[in-house]
Amino acid sequence: MQAMAHVDEMKKIGMTEAWLRKHRPVYNAATKHPFIRSIRDGTVQIHSFKTWLAQDYLFVREFVPFVASVLIKACKQSHDNDDVEVILGGIASLKDEISWFKREANKWDIQLSEVIPQTANKNYCRLLESLMSPEVDYTVALTAFWAIEVVYQESFAHCIEEGSKTPPELKETCERWGNEGFGQYCKSLQKLVDQRLQKASDDELKKAEVMLLSIIEHEIEFWNMSRGN
Repeated sequence: MQAMAHVDEMKKIGMTEAWLRKHRPVYNAATKHPFIRSIRDGTVQIHSFKTWLAQDYLFVREFVPFVASVLIKACKQSHDNDDVEVILGGIASLKDEISWFKREANKWDIQLSEVIPQTANKNYCRLLESLMSPEVDYTVALTAFWAIEVVYQESFAHCIEEGSKTPPELKETCERWGNEGFGQYCKSLQKLVDQRLQKASDDELKKAEVMLLSIIEHEIEFWNMSRGN
């Protein structure tokens, strides 16, 4: 009886939300990481922010082909046109995102051509590359895509909440990912993931949940790298 009630609850709130509740401590460790909290309370070391900015620029460059591979999987494996349209929206925004990183790097006097990817960044990009394999199911790749986006959205939204002391020169960065529009986009992705998970096999569900946790762990390591840990 208890098991049935648990299943009913997951159907009601969606599998992704059930997973986030189940893994709340590790999810909070990513979205309220000390690096994020240091931005929010105004104590962030500028060299840490610059490290994040430079490394994230390299990551986004690798993120582009990954998202393109998710789009290809959607075209082949999904019968819902919403999937393609939502993912296309994400790809369209990446050009502007890369331009933004270049402008910010110039503002902070960062020579992007001289930036070398650190270990946490290389490991994360290696994961993205593995997800581009045709053998990786669309549901798993889509779960990863949503997880990457939603961790950033919730993290930076935390920095622009009422009562935050985010330095004025960092507010544009936080608003870029923490804004309500990006939050709605993440909800659109989450809806797509939940729709896929409703039809997924037990094996696909396990792989997707493991992938969610893997993304969260890589995000934590990325924040750690930014702080020099």
